[in-house]
Amino acid sequence: MKPLATEPKGLQAFARRFRLAYVVSHPIQYQAGLLRLLAAQPDIDLLVLFCSDFSVRSYKDEGFGTAVTWDTPLLEGYRHVVLPRLRDTGNPSPTSPIAFGFYRHLQRGLDGIPFDAVWIHGYSTINALHAMLAAKALGLPVLLRAESWLEDRSRSGWKLLVKRGYFRLLRSLVHGVLPIGSRNAAYWRYYFGETFPAFPVPYTVDNHYFAERSAAAAASREDLLRELNVESGYPVILFASKLQERKHCDHLVEAFLQLQMPADRPKPYLLIVGDGEMRQDLERRAAVSGSERIVFAGFRNQSELPRFFELSSVFVLPSRHEAWGLITNEAMASGMPVIVTQSAGCTPDLVQNGVNGFAYPVGDIAALRSALETCLSPGRAQTMGEHSRDIIAGWSYAKDVAGLRAALHHASGATTANLPGTTG
Repeated sequence: MKPLATEPKGLQAFARRFRLAYVVSHPIQYQAGLLRLLAAQPDIDLLVLFCSDFSVRSYKDEGFGTAVTWDTPLLEGYRHVVLPRLRDTGNPSPTSPIAFGFYRHLQRGLDGIPFDAVWIHGYSTINALHAMLAAKALGLPVLLRAESWLEDRSRSGWKLLVKRGYFRLLRSLVHGVLPIGSRNAAYWRYYFGETFPAFPVPYTVDNHYFAERSAAAAASREDLLRELNVESGYPVILFASKLQERKHCDHLVEAFLQLQMPADRPKPYLLIVGDGEMRQDLERRAAVSGSERIVFAGFRNQSELPRFFELSSVFVLPSRHEAWGLITNEAMASGMPVIVTQSAGCTPDLVQNGVNGFAYPVGDIAALRSALETCLSPGRAQTMGEHSRDIIAGWSYAKDVAGLRAALHHASGATTANLPGTTG
C-alpha cells in the first residue's frame, strides 16, 4: 500500500475513507487548529456540528469578566453546521445551549454517505446526551472525549451514586473513549472498566505555532517592555489566565512577595496577564505591599500570548480544579519552565520535577516560593525550558490524528448491536 504523502514516513494509508461527525458545544479556540488538520487528512471526511456559535462574535466571558472577541479564525478550514437552538445564554453549561436537529443531521450523513462514527465532546450536557441517543437510534458508534479525572474535586456520596447510575447508561451508548491524558484515562477505566476501548487523543496545542511566534517576538521585546513599564534585563514570572478565585493568582502574589533572592541577583517582575473577578483584590494587595514590580497587563488575545511567553522566564499555573491547563502546553512549546499545582490535570504528563519545572500542592506558598527561586537561579530557566520543548514535542496534533484514526478503524464495523455494554 502506498504511503500517504502528507503523513509521517512509514504510516500506511487505510483502505477506506472515514466519515466523522464531531459534536461540540461551540467553536473553541484551542480546537480550531486540530479540526483544520483533521479536515485536511486524505482518509477522514469531517463535519462539525456546533450547538452554538456565540464564541465567533464578541461575547461576555464570565471568567474573564470582560467582552471577548477571539482574533484567531475559529471556523475556517473545515466543514461545519451550527444547529438551531431552543436556548442559548452565551455561557456553556449543562443546560445551555440546548440545540436540536442531531438526528436529522446524523441521518443525512456527509454528501449523502452515512457517517462511520460520531465524536462527542463532553458527557454532562443535554446536548451530549441528545446526540448520543440520536446516534444510538441510527446505529452509529459514539466516540467520547472529556476532561474529567477522579480527584479533580470532592463530591458528596449521593452525587457519586447518581453519577455511577448515569455512567451505566453512558456505557451502553459509547463505543470508545478518547483519553486526553493519564488522569483522564484512569477516570474512564474506573467508570467503564479496564477493557473498555480507549484511544489516546491527548490535549494538545499547535506546538509549531507557539515555538515559531515566540521566537519571532524577540524582535519586538523592547516595545513590549516599554508598554508594560518593565525594565529590560530582569527576569519575569508570568501568570496568564482568568483572574478567578480557583485560579489562585493570589497564591502566586504572596509567593512572589516572599521571594528571597540573593543580593547579587536581579529582582524579578511578576507579570499578570488576564482579567476577572479577582483583579481588584489582587491590585489592592499589590498596592498594600508597596512592590512596584507587580504588573497587570489585562486580558490579551490568543495571538498576543507568544510575546509574553518570549518575554518571561518562568510560567506559573497555581489553580485548583484545573481540568487540564492547555496554557501549560503553550508555555512549554515556547521554551519555558513551568510551575503548576498537583491539582492540574496536565501535571503527571507534562511536568517533571526539577527537569522542566515543578508541581506543588495547591496553596503551599512556601513550596511555590522555593520552586520560583530554583527556576530563577542562574542558567536554570534556559535549561528547563529546553526540556519543556523536548517533553511537549510528544504531545502533538499528530498524536491526536493517530488516535482518532485508530478509534475510527476500530469503530468502522460497529453497530448498536455490538456496542460495549449492550446486547443484540
